[in-house]
Amino acid sequence: MAALIWLVLGVVLVAAEILSGDFVLVMLGLAAFGAAGASALGADVVVSAIVFGLVSLGLVVGARPAIRRRMALGSGHKSGVEALVGSTAIVVSTVDGHGGRVRIGGDVWSARSLDREVIEPGAEVTVVEISGATAVVLSGA
Repeated sequence: MAALIWLVLGVVLVAAEILSGDFVLVMLGLAAFGAAGASALGADVVVSAIVFGLVSLGLVVGARPAIRRRMALGSGHKSGVEALVGSTAIVVSTVDGHGGRVRIGGDVWSARSLDREVIEPGAEVTVVEISGATAVVLSGA
């Protein structure tokens, strides 16, 4: 019976983690699963509680900081317009501080010069920002 209680507690804590997103409840839920395992193997309530405490402490102090660091760093993979910043583009029609067109990869984008410099077609530029649907570029790629 104690194993079932620990198991239910573990499921509730892991499910509640979805709402908090702080990686504490999932650690406690995993610790409850450990206590459920100990109880299922015949440990009494005190030993199960000790297992719960030790596993909780280990996960919250050991695993949680590493997981939070990993989540803060992200995967390092940029996508969408974020991936375009820093890329090289080719001027398709004259770009100045008000407008123009550049080719980034295979796509033609509206563009404007960051420093209002006039950049002629064929020049290589660096995308420094995406502002709406306009690439803000800087000559001298």
